[in-house]
Amino acid sequence: MKYKNLLLFIVAAGILAGCATQPIASLSETEPMSFLMGLFHGFCIVFSLIASYFTDVRIYAFPNSGGFYDLGFVIGAALFLGGGGASAR
Repeated sequence: MKYKNLLLFIVAAGILAGCATQPIASLSETEPMSFLMGLFHGFCIVFSLIASYFTDVRIYAFPNSGGFYDLGFVIGAALFLGGGGASAR
């Protein structure tokens, strides 16, 4: 019974994820984001999450096609949220 519910959840999540779309980028948004912008967006992740419930703010930049932006985002989020060292006692 436990595995059946887990499988049902995975299938439902896959179907919902398949329906997700991205808006079309305008001409001003065609330049890829930089490492520093990823670092800034990762550091502001909690504030962006709260703002996304009330406004049209995104947590992750669009278009998000740069590897350096991804690296900066992860490092910024780890810095703000405490990383792995917060629970290492």
